[in-house]
Amino acid sequence: MFDIILRSKTEILLKGRLDASQAEKAKETFVKVAETCVVDFQDLEYISSAGMGILLMTQKRLSEKGNSLKFINVNKHIRDIFRYAGFDRIFEII
Repeated sequence: MFDIILRSKTEILLKGRLDASQAEKAKETFVKVAETCVVDFQDLEYISSAGMGILLMTQKRLSEKGNSLKFINVNKHIRDIFRYAGFDRIFEII
């Protein structure tokens, strides 16, 4: 199960498992992000390469206009995956 909640136009909450089967649902929300946005991973259990691709695509688009995604409440498992993938050098992880 996966859910994505737009708390405001600058804060998104991810819940459950973001895998390839849920990537389109996530993409529908992230394509609407137009300014710096905080993504709360507090309730996210898993993220696949498809989910990571959506985050990277959004970061690239936002950075062209001086904006970015910022990640909060990232659990150790996902933080390790991000570090191995080099996401810790691309995204601000708080």
